[in-house]
Amino acid sequence: QVQLAESGGGLVQPGDSLRLSCASSGHWYYMAWFRQAPGKAREFVVALTRNTDNIFYANSVKGRFTISRDNPSNTVYLQMNSLKPEDTAVYYCAASDSILSKLTITTAQRYEYWGQGTQVTVSS
Repeated sequence: QVQLAESGGGLVQPGDSLRLSCASSGHWYYMAWFRQAPGKAREFVVALTRNTDNIFYANSVKGRFTISRDNPSNTVYLQMNSLKPEDTAVYYCAASDSILSKLTITTAQRYEYWGQGTQVTVSS
C-alpha cells in the first residue's frame, strides 16, 4: 500500500516558479505527476522510475519542469519554472507498484495510488 500527500501549490504570476512536494510511504516502482484543468482530462506531466531514475517529461513542460527525489524522506519534488497561465490545474502525484512500459507510463489509469491534489494557479 502506498500513501501520497502533495503540498506546495498556490497562486503565482506568469514567469514565476513553484515547487510541489509529494511525500510518500510504501514501495513504488514509478512516481508521476499529472494535472487536471477545469473541464479537461487528466494530463501526464512527468514520471520517474525508482530503480533506474529514468525520467519522462511531457513536451509541454520539458525544459521548464524538473522532477527530483529525496530518498531519506521518500519525497518527490516537482520544480516548475517559467510558469504559464496554461499550467493552471490541480496537480496530482501518482504511484504504481506494477511494471509499466514507455507507453503506459504516461497513462493515468495505470497508476494505483493517488494523492489528494494541490491547486496551482498562474495568473496576472
